[in-house]
Formats: sequence, C-alpha cells, structure tokens
Amino acid sequence: MLSTLIELQRLKGLDRTGWTLRGLPNGTESVAAHSFGVSATAMLLADRCIAHGVTLNVEKVMRIALLHDWAEVRVGDMPRTATLYFGAAARKQAETAAFLDVVNGVDAENSYAVLYDDYEQRQSVEARLVKAADVLDLLIQVLALERAGARGLDEFWEVAEKPEFNLEGPAEQIVQELLESILKSRGELHRNV
Repeated sequence: MLSTLIELQRLKGLDRTGWTLRGLPNGTESVAAHSFGVSATAMLLADRCIAHGVTLNVEKVMRIALLHDWAEVRVGDMPRTATLYFGAAARKQAETAAFLDVVNGVDAENSYAVLYDDYEQRQSVEARLVKAADVLDLLIQVLALERAGARGLDEFWEVAEKPEFNLEGPAEQIVQELLESILKSRGELHRNV
C-alpha cells in the first residue's frame, strides 16, 4: 500500500497539461488539485440529487471521483489534442493499462478496476455524475483563471456547447443548472471587461 500511496503523491506536483500548453505558468493546477475539485463538485451534486429524490451511492461517487485520474501518474496528463495523434483507442488502452498497474498491489478484490471501468464506460449514474463533475470542474477552473486575467482559453468552453452527460430527470436538471450558472458568470465577466 505504501508504494502506491507514494506514487500517487506525484499527482500533487503533476501539472495539468492544457494550462501549460496555453502558456499559463507551471503550478496553475495539478492533477491532484483537479481531482479535489472533481470530488468536491461530485459530492455537492450527489447531495443535491439525493435531496431531489435521485437514488445514488455516494460512496461510489466519491471513490470514482478520487481515482478517475490515477492513471496519469504513469502516462501524464494527456491533453485532448494528444488524441489527434495517438487515437482515442490507443489513449484509452494506455490509460487503462497504467491504472491497472498503479492499483495492482492494492486491488486484490478488483474493486478499483471495476470502478475505473465504470467511469470510462459511463455505465452507472454515479459514473455519469462524476464525468459531469469532471467537466464542470474544468469550466469552474477556466472561469477562475479568466477572472484572474487569463485569456485565450475559449476552446475549453467548447465542452459546454453540447454536453452529453446522459443523466436523466432531476440529476440532469441539477447538472444543467450548475452549468448555466457557470456560463452566466462567465458572460457577466466578459461584459465587465
């Protein structure tokens, strides 16, 4: 267990590549910081969903949110543009293999692998909610960077144009309300610039 935890510590210092490629300074956001944002967003979304009658396993939500980017400790934070060169299948295969190697010594019951696969396949409502939280955290980070004066990040907003979270009912409405709130805040920011 200790060797896995030591390896996962590297995520605290692993920069999210998208910011670096856009000229933002090192340390803008680490993979671990992003995972924290996803986890916090997923928890708040899950709590709101449950309050509106959606049946969710919050422990599953939190576990998926925490481990969804563990593969990056081995393969790095590949930006979306990497898929253009490697192909989506090769990228997914590399990330899955890396994840399985990372958890090899601590996943005797295969539970982490099952959660990771669920996230990658978006099989459960919990996995789809975490994916929504992943996208929403990205947009919240872009908004925070733009509020701090960063420019040239418009391409990150493309994920908000036609998000396919594949949620239903109150869960979809709750996610959509947060997305609209983020977009409204950005609109207000750019009106004041």
